[in-house]
Amino acid sequence: MQPSPFYERLRQRYLQEGIEQGIEQGMRKNAIENTLAVLNARFPHHDVNAVKIALEAMQNFERLKQLNLNASLTPDFEAFLRALEV
Repeated sequence: MQPSPFYERLRQRYLQEGIEQGIEQGMRKNAIENTLAVLNARFPHHDVNAVKIALEAMQNFERLKQLNLNASLTPDFEAFLRALEV
């Protein structure tokens, strides 16, 4: 028995949405991991894991990318924490 064309279009749409969501989640996870790696390398004597919860709560990927750049350029850990709060 052949599925209806409507069902097939619907299935394809949901499949595509699932793929896109998976890609987004992977990009977010990668941005968070990269930010934490930079902070750990630059500020090894600070509690970088305390930042992890705040980063994981962020849904805005562009903000996560900006914070990743900020982690690389910030003069000190406290300045990064201030940028995180904004």
